[in-house]
Amino acid sequence: MSELETKDFFRDEELVADPYPFLEAMRGKCPVQRENHHDVVMVTGYDEAVQVFHDSATFSSCVSVTGPFPGFPVPLEGDDVTELIERHRGELPMNDQLPTLDPPTHTAHRALLMRLITPKRLKENEAQMWRLVDQMVEPYLAGGEGEFITGFAGPFTLLVIADLLGVPEEDQEEFLDRLQRQPQESGGIGSTGDDHMAHNPLEFLYNKFTAYIEDRRREPREDVLTGLALATFPDGSTPEVIDAVRVAANLFSAGQETTVRLLSSALKILAEDRELQQLLRAEPDRVGNFIEETLRLESPVKGDFRLSRVPTTVGGVDLPAGTTVMVVNGAANRDPRRFENPSVFDVARPNARHHVAFGRGIHTCPGAPLARAEARASIERLLERTTDIRISESVHGPADDRRYSYLPTFILRGLTHLNLEFTLAESKTP
Repeated sequence: MSELETKDFFRDEELVADPYPFLEAMRGKCPVQRENHHDVVMVTGYDEAVQVFHDSATFSSCVSVTGPFPGFPVPLEGDDVTELIERHRGELPMNDQLPTLDPPTHTAHRALLMRLITPKRLKENEAQMWRLVDQMVEPYLAGGEGEFITGFAGPFTLLVIADLLGVPEEDQEEFLDRLQRQPQESGGIGSTGDDHMAHNPLEFLYNKFTAYIEDRRREPREDVLTGLALATFPDGSTPEVIDAVRVAANLFSAGQETTVRLLSSALKILAEDRELQQLLRAEPDRVGNFIEETLRLESPVKGDFRLSRVPTTVGGVDLPAGTTVMVVNGAANRDPRRFENPSVFDVARPNARHHVAFGRGIHTCPGAPLARAEARASIERLLERTTDIRISESVHGPADDRRYSYLPTFILRGLTHLNLEFTLAESKTP
């Protein structure tokens, strides 16, 4: 039997480290292909992925983050399973999160979110973001080496989104402690191990933001949290406290996690390529396209699930109602029909931004502008403050035999740790 038949994309640890040859083989056979272990149709082609993302009428997002696990509560029978989805949606894991909602509920809740991250608020947040980078880069680089995810990327992205949502400064240490410093449970959503669904970080966020919103509704202030507490749905109605809490918690958890993965992939690529570092130091205007190419080559979200409501056809393949589909971002972004030499990192790739790392359609990542801004600020400052960034060979091995560990999940693509060494640039005196 071939590897396509025997390997389990959702459970095989070997595919956690490097899923790309398997996904390339699957696309080569057919860009819309049913895998053998969990009855999931894998969409690995670019055009086919875009089609699914844009068709929210045919495809429900109710299983967006869980896919085939633990399975739908009842058999999905018939040529239109819409009613079954609505009847049992509340029994599915993570059913209260924005990525799993469908219109019209999704439309209202996303509009609420966009009232929180307005252009004005993002501009204010970006000014604070640069201040945070300047505060955090120097102590991180001071020792000439350091673990990047816990030493910089994790705390930085958490504090940026805490500022965006108006978390009081006196509470930010608690957020860092609970969401960054305490050991996280292994597994969780998308775990390649058992089907366990960790919810602890969200529960912490729910508790904190519930208290914030209830307090601001009782006693409004001139702050961002009051704006969150008093924001209304497009029809003018006031959300229940829990609705506002869910929107804030989702933005906090999802945005922070994926941006950490983007930053760690970007620094790994930079640290492995001295000439690329020199180019970006000399021509910082290229950093933007470098970020897009990083997103294309190493999409932080491996894939997104959908459930077909009615019979449909994708890429010439007929799918019955009730089919679980996985749109594999990381494969679509390496489709040679869309990207020339797709496995090669090309900082000058003209269509790098055409990637689907942030999704498409109604569920396009609302925090994409924030993630791009965080990545640019971090990368520009790290390059300015150094003349060389290297992979730590004592941790990751020599250049011809690197050892990297990746998150054991079929949802996220990212390193568990990244140890770097630095040669610092000479300090510029005023």
